[in-house]
Amino acid sequence: MSLDAPATSGRSQALPLRTTPPVLLGRGARLVERNLLAYRQAWLVFVSGLVEPVFYLFAVGVGIGGLVGSVEVAGIGEVPYGVFVAPALLAASSMNGAVLESTFNVFAKLKWGKLYDAMLVTPMQPRDIAVGELTWALMRGGVYALGFLLVAWVTGLVVSPWALLALPASVLIGFGFAGIGLLVTTYLKSWQDFDLVTMALLPLFLFSATFYPIEVYPAALQPIVFLSPLTHGVALVRGLMLGDLGWALLGHAAVFVVLGLVGLRLATRRFAALLVS
Repeated sequence: MSLDAPATSGRSQALPLRTTPPVLLGRGARLVERNLLAYRQAWLVFVSGLVEPVFYLFAVGVGIGGLVGSVEVAGIGEVPYGVFVAPALLAASSMNGAVLESTFNVFAKLKWGKLYDAMLVTPMQPRDIAVGELTWALMRGGVYALGFLLVAWVTGLVVSPWALLALPASVLIGFGFAGIGLLVTTYLKSWQDFDLVTMALLPLFLFSATFYPIEVYPAALQPIVFLSPLTHGVALVRGLMLGDLGWALLGHAAVFVVLGLVGLRLATRRFAALLVS
């Protein structure tokens, strides 16, 4: 028997394991695995994604919070400004992380790296690509949210044990925005188009009851503010971190379930149209 026989036998046994879709995520799990391997040497990228919202937390929550003092929150009463704004920054961080991961990085792989063309030579399908990239965006967003919550807890900005649920809530917010981000990316033609993405993110960040209660707006403008998905994300995370629970939180969460599922479904169709036809 050849000395190469055991190695050849091992490879032949491993091949079916590699080509059989995993139960969880299907073949999309292979794309997640690929991204994990690719980012092994780029761990600083993860650190930079965590640092930005923490900078905002200290600059706005602690710095400006020292000037503002406390804020009146409906149904709760007065809370320190840092405690008020920290949940909003967490929700905004989930939005930014999900959108940037599902737009910039996916666009580079789709248009320039032609990575997905190579993947479709294998048994992978457009749906596997959409599911894999969306899952990867959620994993990165989950890491950032966990880091942010730890910093908020250490600095005394977490006042309710229900804040633990802010972590899955942040992942859910990322699911909604990543689904829409994937869909938008399939329509982008060049890097200049990303100016439109950042132009859309900025007003969402500033005018979604992020830095002040929605009651500050005139009554005629408040329904418009509610059209922003981030407004629902801020309300969801703020309710959990302040311990202000109610059925309305389920409504806010449902917004991101719908956005994520619709975005994933339509993005899958667009990937198929771009890569297969």
